[in-house]
Amino acid sequence: MTDILKTNAEYAEKMKSILKLRYEPVAVKLIKEGEKYPNGATIPAAQLSHCQAVFRAKKGECISIPFEMTNCHVGAAVLGMTETPEKVASGEFHAGTGIHDSVAAAARMIEERIVIPYKTVGEVVCPLKNADFVPDAVIIIDIPERVYWIVAMMSAEKGERAEFSTAPFQCACEDVTAFPIMSGSPNISLGCFGCRKKTDMLSDEMACGMPYGLINGYVSRLERYSEGPISKAKRD
Repeated sequence: MTDILKTNAEYAEKMKSILKLRYEPVAVKLIKEGEKYPNGATIPAAQLSHCQAVFRAKKGECISIPFEMTNCHVGAAVLGMTETPEKVASGEFHAGTGIHDSVAAAARMIEERIVIPYKTVGEVVCPLKNADFVPDAVIIIDIPERVYWIVAMMSAEKGERAEFSTAPFQCACEDVTAFPIMSGSPNISLGCFGCRKKTDMLSDEMACGMPYGLINGYVSRLERYSEGPISKAKRD
């Protein structure tokens, strides 16, 4: 076992046991041009979206997704793999769901997205415990009580209030992958139309993405919390 795999497996086990996570924490690594894909992940038999990959990975799958194997160019554009399709940029595509009052409102949502500014050619999505590489982001999907402790850790050092960015679309690709990578901070999403249509996300679940660089400190805090505030809180 490599050192990074051992470390990631330890992080995953501690996060899962202390937070009582329903699923495995998920590691995401974006692949830049010229960069090799890590070993151990499998290209899917059929195209799938980033959100579908994340929700499969939380149940144990290790998936490599070259751009040509993605079926969602909206998410792929956020992750740096392609240009935003014209119907998406104009607002026409998302306005068609009936969520926004106008095409202009849907277009503004797309215009204000957080996107990966560098070119990528694909990604690897797998359980953190199986990640034999340094991920860009770590994602958990669970009920609010589990995600709450991430907010507590965000406030632990300086006492600042936590702020999050979300929208009715692009939970997995933007909110909990691109945003943490680009901001260097965790971000919480209530889910989105796509996730709740295309994955097995449950009605009581939400998502949280964290930059991998914060995981070591967060796991250390969780270990302290487990004997302190977590042990005193009401938990299901």
